[in-house]
Amino acid sequence: MELSTKPILPGSFVVVKDTNSIYRGYKGFVQRVTKKRAAVLFEGGNWDKLITFQLTNLEIV
Repeated sequence: MELSTKPILPGSFVVVKDTNSIYRGYKGFVQRVTKKRAAVLFEGGNWDKLITFQLTNLEIV
């Protein structure tokens, strides 16, 4: 699959593609973006978690 040419912006739905992360394969919503990082909100059942990832470790769904 080709790399997405769309920029990752707040409100984007993304999946974690980092092979070393325990969040690999998790899908979430981007809350904020800085120069090289994005804060992604994961919601599941009775928990919510906000985690920061490098933009290179995320892919738009």
